[in-house]
Amino acid sequence: MKKAITVFGALLILASISWIFPVKNPGNSKTAGVELNSASNQVEGQSNGENESTDFSKAATGGVRKFWEDSGFHNATPKHLLMILAGLVFLYLSIRHGFEPLLLVPIGMGILIGNVPFALDAGLGIGIYEKGSVLNYLYFGVTAGIYPPLIFLGLGALTDFSYLISNPKTLLLGAVAQLGIFVALLGALWLGFTLPEAASIGIIGGADGPTAIFTASRLANGVKIWNGITSANLIGPIAIAAYSYMALIPIIQPPVMRLLTTKKERLIRMKAPRQVSTTEKILFPIIGLLLTCFIAPGALPLLGMLFLGNILRESGVTRRLAETARNSLIDICTILVGLTVGASTQADVFLTPKSLMIFGLGACAFVFSTAGGVLFAKLMNLFLKPENRVNPLIGSAGVSAVPAAARVSQVEGLRADPTNHLLMHAMGPNVAGVIGSAVAAGILLSFLA
Repeated sequence: MKKAITVFGALLILASISWIFPVKNPGNSKTAGVELNSASNQVEGQSNGENESTDFSKAATGGVRKFWEDSGFHNATPKHLLMILAGLVFLYLSIRHGFEPLLLVPIGMGILIGNVPFALDAGLGIGIYEKGSVLNYLYFGVTAGIYPPLIFLGLGALTDFSYLISNPKTLLLGAVAQLGIFVALLGALWLGFTLPEAASIGIIGGADGPTAIFTASRLANGVKIWNGITSANLIGPIAIAAYSYMALIPIIQPPVMRLLTTKKERLIRMKAPRQVSTTEKILFPIIGLLLTCFIAPGALPLLGMLFLGNILRESGVTRRLAETARNSLIDICTILVGLTVGASTQADVFLTPKSLMIFGLGACAFVFSTAGGVLFAKLMNLFLKPENRVNPLIGSAGVSAVPAAARVSQVEGLRADPTNHLLMHAMGPNVAGVIGSAVAAGILLSFLA
């Protein structure tokens, strides 16, 4: 092998020398005319060779320049780098600290994918907003509101409504904890958003990512016209804000819960929930579907799928369908939603003043929703017998981040009393919050359709 390389190198050197220093053949006077013609042809050949060499050099230089101009290094801007940093933060929080990894890992990777810089006019067909690209086709499930009902189907198959059925008054906590929706809506109107945009932003306060996406896909999709004004496309910022704050519930809620409750209130022990019969479990999704959708028909796609998933779970005759809904189906949809929502944060589209305002309004909405649930639980206790009182800590679980909000109530309860387990009690308002946020979204959709 070494010999072959040596021989090849020698031949290459000789060829280079022969090209640079062409050999001249000796001649006499009898062949002068022939030599003259030969010399003329040689000069012409050298001229052609130089032209070819120049053309090759220009082509090579142009190719290198084109390669550089199409690379991410040339097209990167501070905005791209900022969004890539945000994606890395999402991945760090989810992997290192366990903040809702099933949501934040796909979203974090989606942010990285969506913010790899490329020439927008290159016609590569890879951006999430480029018609015909793979990401654009996947993103259609978000913009058309397809993924959220499928996620609700899986959520219904995962949810046990027994805790809500056994203690119906916790339904009120789930309803009042939607306070943040209307606070954010009013705040958005004050900041100059149109009513459909404000309604979409408000749903962030329900701590329900799929509902926020579904509402935004209808009202803040860049197509909706209200009073002659076309709404902005706010699906990406709204979805990112909703899922981000869902993941940050263990950080956002505890300070509010501690501020609004006394040590004595945090020590309240609730009596064990009663046993719920199979008949009650089967009737609940049927009655729940009819009642809620008669009140808010706009919520039918979400609540219809939620209660369908639940009856698949509770009927006992569709176990295979229930297994598919609560495992494969919801996992696939979660991956696709996380990926596409993350990729939709393309720097040139996402980093706007409106996005920053949405994040600020989302934070306020979460605080007000948490406070509303806790304060209403305290109000309820004024009218309940001592043995029927509720621990105000479960009021914060009325936001519909299932089961993260219920876990926060459990942790705070154990912090006050290591023997006081609130998880099963907190699941009542928690699942009620899922229904409550969907009903609120349905009402807004009905008004603004």
